Amino acid sequence: MTRYITVIGLEVHAELKTKTKAFCSCSTAFGSRPNTHVCPVCTGMPGALPVLNKQVVEFALRAALALNCRINKFNKFDRKNYFYPDLAKGYQISQFDQPICEHGYIDINVEGEEKRIGITRIHMEEDAGKLVHSGATISTSDFSAVDYNRAGVPLIEIVSEPDMRSAEEARAYMESLKAILEYTDVCDCKMQEGSLRCDANISIMPVGAKEFGTRAEIKNLNSFRALVRAIEYEVERQKEILEDGGHVVQETRTWDDVNGVTLSMRSKEEAHDYRYFPEPDLVPIQLDDAWIERVRSELPELPGARQARLVKSFGLPEYDAGQIVSSKAMADYFDAAAATAKDAKGVANWLLGDVSAFLNSENIGIEDFKVAPAHLAELVNLIKDGVLSSKLAKKVFGELLKEDASPKALVEKLGLQQVSDEGAIAALVDEAIAANPQSVADYKAGKDKAIGFLVGQIMKKSRGKANPGLVQKLLKERLQ
Repeated sequence: MTRYITVIGLEVHAELKTKTKAFCSCSTAFGSRPNTHVCPVCTGMPGALPVLNKQVVEFALRAALALNCRINKFNKFDRKNYFYPDLAKGYQISQFDQPICEHGYIDINVEGEEKRIGITRIHMEEDAGKLVHSGATISTSDFSAVDYNRAGVPLIEIVSEPDMRSAEEARAYMESLKAILEYTDVCDCKMQEGSLRCDANISIMPVGAKEFGTRAEIKNLNSFRALVRAIEYEVERQKEILEDGGHVVQETRTWDDVNGVTLSMRSKEEAHDYRYFPEPDLVPIQLDDAWIERVRSELPELPGARQARLVKSFGLPEYDAGQIVSSKAMADYFDAAAATAKDAKGVANWLLGDVSAFLNSENIGIEDFKVAPAHLAELVNLIKDGVLSSKLAKKVFGELLKEDASPKALVEKLGLQQVSDEGAIAALVDEAIAANPQSVADYKAGKDKAIGFLVGQIMKKSRGKANPGLVQKLLKERLQ
């Protein structure tokens, strides 16, 4: 078998968080009845003229600066001409040769290795409508209905360089990009609603080759899992073709998530097939330095900088900090809790452990978590102060999920205060030693694990309330 190098570039479409569409006043709200947020402009009626929503430019500029792009002060809109049922006008208003920005980058980390992924360009455009297929996929459907509510919703398309070499690198790039878009508040990034989706251009070439192979474009991948699976499948498909002596065809393919395969849709179009020409109904956009610098000054602390701060200020491990800042809502929650917690690492442990487990089990995000940051901080402080053992803290956490009360109040209500009185614990230690002579003998014979049994007996006797650290200390003193 010939060894191959995988080459991946992503075209990411992010719907902007404007209240109205790119060129008309129709609502961008998701989930309404089909074809209720439409007007003559977004349905392409003759004589209807577009008017640019200024917020679209503002959001595009914010994303461009956050992604380290070079801003094109002069940029314009173009018509991208093609026929498809979800495109009412028969053309899409987009940007071709003069986009709002070019030449940016994102730094990713995969298995401890840093890599810079180039961004070719970001351009503004309008979304098409949505086809609703009668079957599971377009390939298995007898008919498709069209909903034009999404037609005209503003997008930015972020086109990467073909710098990724594995599905995991593509996933890391998408995760980093999603975090930046969330932090800058230009997109809600709800992949399940289609507000963030990507097309993956995938090719392979033999090791040592100087030119990339023929690429296939996989359309509309709307989850990280789908992205990884589609890339891995497509790479193997292309390898089999080449190993059998065939040639990969440049084409557009769709991902069948149920069967885990890519399926051919149509031959891949080139730019000239779209017959681009300047949009005659919209004037070019002229950005000045004052506008650009104002937007730059308003950028929030971005994920990379926030991760570095959490490592430096709170002593978190790089990995833990990276996991927390990957979600802006999670990072905001951490900062709020750490502000009053005596142990920031303890807050991080709870967030990445029990809290995340609960969120996953309920299929909700941290923004819907009912336990206030101040209450989680108070729980961490009770552990730090020796009032609660880790085991008892989990009981209190379980109660916090049911009841909006402070951890201190719940500890008193349930009588869960940890016993740290040395005299009381010493009495329990003496009882355990007297009742378990074999374990005492085993420990003195060098079997260190025997002490664990004795600790367990004491904790059982105290109903989990004895301070485990003090139990260990007194046991060892008595046994020595």
